Parts: sequence; structure tokens; C-alpha cells
Amino acid sequence: MGLPCVKSNNLTGGFCYEEKNKEYFVWFFSGSDHNFIIIIIYSFIWSNSGPATLVEVGNEKLLFDAGRGTALQLYKANMLPGSVDKLYLTHLHSDHTIGIPDVWLTGSLPTGGKREQPFKIWGPKGTEKMMVHMNKAYKADLDARDDSGNGNVEGASIVANDIKEGIVYNKKGIEVIAFKVDHKSIEPAFGYRVNYKGHSVVISGDTRYNENLIKFSKGADVVIHEVAAAKPDNESESIANILDLHTTPEEAGKVFSQIQPKLAVYSHIVLLGGLTEEKADLLERTKKTYEGTVLVGEDLLSIEIGEKVQVQQPVNEANPGN
Repeated sequence: MGLPCVKSNNLTGGFCYEEKNKEYFVWFFSGSDHNFIIIIIYSFIWSNSGPATLVEVGNEKLLFDAGRGTALQLYKANMLPGSVDKLYLTHLHSDHTIGIPDVWLTGSLPTGGKREQPFKIWGPKGTEKMMVHMNKAYKADLDARDDSGNGNVEGASIVANDIKEGIVYNKKGIEVIAFKVDHKSIEPAFGYRVNYKGHSVVISGDTRYNENLIKFSKGADVVIHEVAAAKPDNESESIANILDLHTTPEEAGKVFSQIQPKLAVYSHIVLLGGLTEEKADLLERTKKTYEGTVLVGEDLLSIEIGEKVQVQQPVNEANPGN
């Protein structure tokens, strides 16, 4: 059945997404080998949560970054953190890693899903060392739970991997490729591409305009890309320095124009110097360099990739009918 076109202030390019009784809803899928689902755990800097994107392929759940509130956002998307046992880090800035203990430890508890396998993490150099120290930091908690008989040695154990550019996971028809991006302030930093049954999604991570990202993203169905903007009259050196670490809407448009995805989505949206979303005008600025379909992401936005790319807007908890 075809999808109706629905107008949205956050959508450009005539894309269609499903509407049910005029109430948008988060689509949560499980149990099918044909699923390729993406859930934007967070979108804007200083939203209720930090950077994280969940990709569900077949029966696997792959989490990319774990910022502030990731475990709570997973719960809002109808899943417990214990259902996630694979985490891929784009880089080691704290806003992308501070949610790791909650996903890791809460997910090992009966109330958090009681993960039955080790918590596996892939990330840039330093990931293994970070997780060794994180395990030490929570030793008292882990020991106390073990001593009381409520521990979960398997689900709380950690397998961390420092990675290099290339294929980092290839099982069950799922291929995860890490590629270098340019975040300038920290090296290395990675983006990721997930391939599954002839379809793919790219997650840029934090990056400036980057030719390597374009190279690894060719042919992707969906590209999830960061973006940053400040007021045109900005004179702050610190804000200018932050902008220099990220991608402007015009630069992102140039990236999309060379990749030509079915859908491009903005996430990790950095608005600086008091700039509001309305005045940032991200879509209009992107149109200067790209004519395709671009969506400004929202927390818990869900995307299904198949023969068509379908987008489900999150429910507005305060007023779910609008």
C-alpha cells in the first residue's frame, strides 16, 4: 500500500511518510530477517539526550555512540538496554560516551533486560583502555551484585576493540565498515556504514566536510549527517572554532549532492550563540547546494529502509494528536 504525502516543516523534497489517524508514531520492529530500521536516539545538542543512533538489522541491534540519556531513550523506543550488546563509537569525546555505563550496567540487570552476552564495543584507539578503566570504576558495584547473588557476569562483561578503517563486523549478512572522518580536535574519528541485504545507511559521526566520507557513502540509501550553524553576525572566536570542527548546511548539501542518497537526515544538530532552529533555516541553506530530500531529525525518529525508505515521526508526548 502506498504512503500518503504529508507536509512537514522539517521535510523538503516531497518525501512521504506514514500517517495513522493523523497521529505520528514510533515504529518499532523485531523478529524479521528483512528489517533495516534506524532510530535517531537524539537529534539536537541540548535536547533531552546525547548522541546515539540505533540501527536494527535482522535480529541485531547496533548502537552508534551512547551520549547522555541513551538508556532512557531506548526505553522510550520500546526496548531495554539489555537488548543491545553491540556499541560502535565514532570518537571519544565525552558527549558521545557518557551514556555507556547506563547502557552497559543497567542492561545487565533483570530490570534492564538482563543481557545474556558480553557487551561488545568497537571504537578508535583508546576505546580498550577507556573500558578497562570504566570496569575498574564500577568494580564495587559489580562485586556487590555478585556477592548478593544478583550479578550477571556474562552480561556485565566487556569486550572492547580498538579499530582501524575497514570492515569491523561481518556476520549474519551484516557488514559494518568504519571510515575515517575529520573532527580536527580528536584523532582518529570515524563514521560508519552498515550494509545489509543490498541496502545501507551511513552515520557520519562528528566531522567537517570530508571527501573520505563521500567515498565510503556512495550508493547508500540513507545518510545521517551532523550539521552546525551560528548567527551570521557571529564574532565569537570560540564559536568560530566550534564551527570549524563541524559541517555547515551548505557543506552538507555538497556532501549529499555527491552521494545522492534516497534520504539525508540531520542529526547531532549544533546551533550556536543562541541561534534557534527556526532562524537556523537548515533546510533552506542546504537547498543552496542540494536539491534532494533532506529531513531535520528529531529524537526517536524512525526510518525503515527497504525498496522504499519510510519515515515515522515520533509521538509528541505532550500532545500526541498533533
